[in-house]
Amino acid sequence: MTAVLYEQRGPIVCITLNRPDRLNSIDAAMRGELLRAIAAAGGGGARAVLLTGAGRAFCTGQDLAERIVPEGVPPSDLGQSIEAFYKPLVLALRTLPMPLIAAVNGAAAGAGASLALACDIVLAARSAVFIQAFSKLGLGPDCGGSYFLPRLLGTARAMGLVLTADTLSAEQAEQWGLIWKCVADDELMPQAEKLAKRFSEGPPLAYAAIKREMHASPHNTLAQQLDLERDNQRELGCSADYREGVTAFMEKRSPSFKGK
Repeated sequence: MTAVLYEQRGPIVCITLNRPDRLNSIDAAMRGELLRAIAAAGGGGARAVLLTGAGRAFCTGQDLAERIVPEGVPPSDLGQSIEAFYKPLVLALRTLPMPLIAAVNGAAAGAGASLALACDIVLAARSAVFIQAFSKLGLGPDCGGSYFLPRLLGTARAMGLVLTADTLSAEQAEQWGLIWKCVADDELMPQAEKLAKRFSEGPPLAYAAIKREMHASPHNTLAQQLDLERDNQRELGCSADYREGVTAFMEKRSPSFKGK
């Protein structure tokens, strides 16, 4: 793969969007490679995944050079593009069982912003920005933007960002609760890698259960969520990891989780 770089360092997978000359905008090659990279991470024994961009941008969304329609030529079906690629990609990101970290190193615009928000934890460099640029193109949000933004920000702020297409700084994104943390530019990758290492040494079964519960919570009633918590605790309570966690706590040592 060339449009996407895939590197596995022991239990940590690093996926890098690699079209820096095009600000990591998404073309046909990147679409296919990114789907393959996510599938490989999910099935390759990784315990943490890190997603970032090469160069000075994280991802500026769809490469519009692919969308130019000459006069007299019928327009392309954007819905088909979403159905064939963006929908499977977002669902693949959201269903990874291990923690998924986005290290946003620069502009995250359009679908690129949504890709970051599909991750479990978003770290952003202080110079990074988030832009919902769809209305400037005569479009509405896609790639899950209309799903993530209201849930993270509330309707008022989400609506304002999408309608105005205003630029949101990383600092403001942190203050509003859109992302986990804004850090100095030179600290972005060290902190992201430190977090990935921490997750790679943590309890994978518990992390997968936590993700299921947190993603289900907005849609469940209280009773349904309590049932999900019950079912997860029943399963986790029978695991060797739970036994190890309790033993390590009593022995005042760091636990060694195996995912069993």
